[in-house]
Amino acid sequence: MIFTETKLKGAFIIDVKRLEDERGFFARVWCRREYEQMGLNAELVQASMSYNKQKGTLRGLHFQMPPYAETKIVRCTSGMIYDVIVDLRPESETYLQWISVELSGENARMLYVPEGFAHGFITLEDHTSIQYMAGQYYTSGAETGIRYDDPALNIHWPVAPSVISERDLRHQPYHPVLIQEKITNPI
Repeated sequence: MIFTETKLKGAFIIDVKRLEDERGFFARVWCRREYEQMGLNAELVQASMSYNKQKGTLRGLHFQMPPYAETKIVRCTSGMIYDVIVDLRPESETYLQWISVELSGENARMLYVPEGFAHGFITLEDHTSIQYMAGQYYTSGAETGIRYDDPALNIHWPVAPSVISERDLRHQPYHPVLIQEKITNPI
């Protein structure tokens, strides 16, 4: 695997090394030793997937509050997404900055999202599937989110959302005091 750190410290784009032949290609997408050598959290405890019927489906921006904060590895297995992460670590030099990466079944690229980041995506094709591997168990009540269209973040989504859940629409713009209050008084 080829690990490229993004401008957001601790977040990595991971490209696979393809072994190609007449059948197609083979590539490793997970190796505990390689993650540990990069200083990344190699303790994965849960894997999930999402299937999205329609182009323009937006999910996010989601994260779990400490002490249940998650590391995630996100991979698109079919279709294509515009994947976005936002640095919510107040002590970080890139606090409240975001990056985007196009992930697709074709490019087989992955995104390593460290604890302390919000994550979301919008589908760029119909019938898109995403796989998530997480370093923390899903904890009901610890999950939260921020508005995908928060003006303070000014995220540039390449297409307008056509499908978004009521729950995601109820998320508020990012407010550090409210988040700190949730951290201080967890579930």
